[in-house]
Amino acid sequence: MAAMKPVRLQKYLASAGVGSRRHCEELIAAGRVTVNGRVAQVGQSVEPGADKVFMRGREVRPASERVVIMVNKPRDVLSACHRGREEGYLITETVRTGHRLFPVGRLDRESEGLMLLTNDGELALRLTHPRYQTEKEYEVELDKVAGPELVAALSKGIVLEDGPAKPARVERVGALKLRLVLTEGRKREVRRMLAALGQSAARLVRVRIGGLRMEGLKTGEWRRLTDAEVEEKLGQASGEVRSQRLDCRVQNWHGKKQ
Repeated sequence: MAAMKPVRLQKYLASAGVGSRRHCEELIAAGRVTVNGRVAQVGQSVEPGADKVFMRGREVRPASERVVIMVNKPRDVLSACHRGREEGYLITETVRTGHRLFPVGRLDRESEGLMLLTNDGELALRLTHPRYQTEKEYEVELDKVAGPELVAALSKGIVLEDGPAKPARVERVGALKLRLVLTEGRKREVRRMLAALGQSAARLVRVRIGGLRMEGLKTGEWRRLTDAEVEEKLGQASGEVRSQRLDCRVQNWHGKKQ
């Protein structure tokens, strides 16, 4: 590959499918990235095709095509690329494409529903950073009956340990069921808001991200999105990595096409 115009290291890593720019900055700051044999610094630039970038001992190269996968995450699957202290299947292990993918945002272990995997860091940034106000819709089954006062309290907003939290919209759709829309993705935010009001979720399912709904996929199934779907349902495509081949058939997490 011929040398190209220098780019910020975090942008280079994101374009290679390592993660969102924010996550890539964290990896650089933690000293896990080297450029030409030296530990990289936040804010550093690299020349694609000329500089050698490694992370955790493996060379990082830009992706040749953009891949976006929608997954119906089962309960007890971890929304991560690497295991930490928790044991269990990783969401990236449920999808086999031959591409290096990372989760866009997260769902906690007990939660289910729509997740996206991609190698497009720019897309991930737009879908997860609070400044872009991308809506995520959740259906919550409560562990005990709740009246209109719960909706009123949630609509007013809750003060959590990491700051105020307020759904963009909340609706009671049954004595034991709520529908909430958030535009940020703090850790276990829905569960913590409910806990602050003396409630808890018996089941929590994400059913929508932006204009993309969880439709046509059973638990554990996944399929690749077309560029047209990404642009129409998830906003304008980043344009940095374009899909060159498509396989949009539904697959389960054991790789069987349907």
